[in-house]
Amino acid sequence: MASWVFCIFLIFATLVTFDSVLVYGAGYTVPRAPTVYRPSAWRLAHATFYGDESASSTMGGACGYGNLVTNGYGTNTAAVSSTVFSNGYACGQCYQIKCAQSPWCSKGIATVTATNLCPPNWSKNSNSGGWCNPPRTHFDMAKPAFMQIAQWKAGIVPVMYRRVPCVRKGGLRFSFQGNGYWLLVYVMNVGGAGDIKSMWVKGTKTGWLSMSHNWGASYQAFATLRGQALSFRLTSYTTKQTITAYNVAPANWNLGLTYQAKVNFH
Repeated sequence: MASWVFCIFLIFATLVTFDSVLVYGAGYTVPRAPTVYRPSAWRLAHATFYGDESASSTMGGACGYGNLVTNGYGTNTAAVSSTVFSNGYACGQCYQIKCAQSPWCSKGIATVTATNLCPPNWSKNSNSGGWCNPPRTHFDMAKPAFMQIAQWKAGIVPVMYRRVPCVRKGGLRFSFQGNGYWLLVYVMNVGGAGDIKSMWVKGTKTGWLSMSHNWGASYQAFATLRGQALSFRLTSYTTKQTITAYNVAPANWNLGLTYQAKVNFH
């Protein structure tokens, strides 16, 4: 009898799943570690700057983050060439940038977030003013960020850059726009790889509805979701990790407001 009880216990133990640990058998556990984005290798590019020391002209941008200071991005931001921008999927990605092989270099390293697009300028040669023309990898940095790596009088400097994890405080933030039949959501404060590939929304009266990529960091759903608490499911563009943020917005949510989740990428 005792041997049967022990066998049943072992079978049960192989099936028990905890939040962070999967139990396989008698005392042997394997941790379920979350997906963590790791820095990439250093690569060569070039950097310029736009705006002045206040960085006021860098507010807004193609990613749709609005006021970068109040929304947590500060002035360490950059507009990236279309080669990097990837139709907006690079929005929110974080990069370390350091000046390289220039007499204008400082010793600092700036960590910036991609918040804008540096468009091509086909009227100029790629090596003489058309800095953001494809296939160039280029960072047009906010001036306060550029001054961390080089003297601003340089104008343009060669740099080394690498992708790094985005360190954010708190959970994902969702800014609502649209109308009664169209919900447009800007996703901000994304940790880990910093980017979003795909997104779904679920109301208390619906199943999971796929949202289409609008532009930059915004996703849209053509559905009537008023009067329903909303949850969101998101997949990272880089790591392909998917997380779910339940009950982000209450049933009485409104357009023009921003709601914060309790979860984030790492």
